[in-house]
Amino acid sequence: MISHQLLRVWGSIFFVAALAVAGEVLIAAGMTQLGDLDDIRARSGLFGAIKAVLTSVKFVSGALCMALNFFAMLFALSIADLSLAAPAIASLTYIGNAFAAKWFLHEKVDQRRWLATVFVAVGVALIAR
Repeated sequence: MISHQLLRVWGSIFFVAALAVAGEVLIAAGMTQLGDLDDIRARSGLFGAIKAVLTSVKFVSGALCMALNFFAMLFALSIADLSLAAPAIASLTYIGNAFAAKWFLHEKVDQRRWLATVFVAVGVALIAR
């Protein structure tokens, strides 16, 4: 039987990782949609570039996810050991980013990256014990 505390710890770890993946994917999608900021700054000046970023719904949503990620990580670290939470969050974020890059951003994820993702997943399983 899974204990309530174990479920709470792993639930918070997965939540933190999910927020990080969502934030990074949304920010990457927003910046891809905006294009090169140097080009925007050359056309519209510094404030034009800032306005372009701050009016991008994807970018702002991603930044909000990353801010929530920070506070969720504080909670996770308050209930879990650092030696478990930090590597698990980082590893799950890496795994999530590989899948999100492939399916949401339509990036080419080569076999080497998938192999690395498998090794990271094995590492998460090892530290979970």
